[in-house]
Amino acid sequence: MITVVGAGTGAAYDTQVLAGAGLVVGGRRHLDAVRLPEGAERVVLGPLEPALDVVERYVDKGRRVVVLASGDPGFFGVVRVLAERFGPGRLDVRPGMSSVAVAFARLGLPWDDAVVVSAHGRDLRTAVNVCRARPKVAVLTGPGAGPAELGAALARTPSGDRVLVVASALGDPARERVERVTPAQAAGRDWGTAVSVVLCLDEARALGPVRTVAGQPPGPSRWALEETGFAHRDSMVTKFEVRALALARLGPHLGDLVWDVGAGSGSVAVECARLGAAVVAVEKAADGVERIRANADAHGVDVAVVHGTAPVVLSGLDDPDAVFVGGGGRELPDIVGACARRARRTVVVSMAALDRVPAAREALTVAGFACDGVLLQSSRLAPLPGDVTRLAAANPVFLLWGVRPPASSKGVFQ
Repeated sequence: MITVVGAGTGAAYDTQVLAGAGLVVGGRRHLDAVRLPEGAERVVLGPLEPALDVVERYVDKGRRVVVLASGDPGFFGVVRVLAERFGPGRLDVRPGMSSVAVAFARLGLPWDDAVVVSAHGRDLRTAVNVCRARPKVAVLTGPGAGPAELGAALARTPSGDRVLVVASALGDPARERVERVTPAQAAGRDWGTAVSVVLCLDEARALGPVRTVAGQPPGPSRWALEETGFAHRDSMVTKFEVRALALARLGPHLGDLVWDVGAGSGSVAVECARLGAAVVAVEKAADGVERIRANADAHGVDVAVVHGTAPVVLSGLDDPDAVFVGGGGRELPDIVGACARRARRTVVVSMAALDRVPAAREALTVAGFACDGVLLQSSRLAPLPGDVTRLAAANPVFLLWGVRPPASSKGVFQ
């Protein structure tokens, strides 16, 4: 049997649990905090595989193993790797209180509506994009992925009214600190090694609605919304038939970063945000910028709006997972090429002028994308006098998309 013990934030280990253990495994600070039974072997956790091999030798001999951990070891902790290696039936897990629960308790906030993301040993960009997209996020940090790095990434792109709450040495009366800082302030500090967890909050929405299902909210029940759901100028809005296929090819989800370039009304940006992605809308018209912000507010989502002309303005943005290009004129090939060089997964281009298709396609293929496309022609029901209905044809639109082959992918989220 393997007994996995989480001390809980600031709590001491129950020394009774060590009685009769032949092997005690844990981090150096965990092992230094207890007195081992006489004759017990001690293994300091570093690389996991060598430690697991030692555990296996003891388990095969029927000897008892104790693994010491922090907080709740079943919550982004060692229970997963032990269960994968030895099976859940051989584990006796005794959890403590997680740092996430304690940090929210210090603020007096519920956390059933919080999204928890781990950056410990993982790609920080996932955590960054979740923080951009959601108003209440807890980030479990690690070396190279702490408050400074998280703050620097959030500060590069407008991320709403986000505040970082850095909780350090939770449970230690002498050293515990809970500090509210802006992303820019977090980026400029050395936080040391005592950080327990970082909360990223939009404090105006920190309480949130009453929840039935904890964690990430369910996705929208509908997408490809009617054009009447968006403020727009002179019907300059991506039609819902086009949006439906574009969203299917973009595949936006929580942890993604999506660019909507030449965003216009921002209908694609808003829909991607509704599906959970972090979104940057790029628009060169000042009135368009305000329109996008109004549409995002109307649908209750966060969309970072950048006022500028592509492709020049794109250089200051983080690399996206997917890009929708809805404008561009004569500059379209240059814009598509710039997006394709940066996109990790997909670029989708919407064009009304078919003579622009060959150059846009070439820009995608030169960047190594596999391309496909379709001409969308639709007719909608329209009423006529006398209680009859006709079909009203919409303007045809060519939708082109490029997908980066897996072998040349820039990486995936962990």
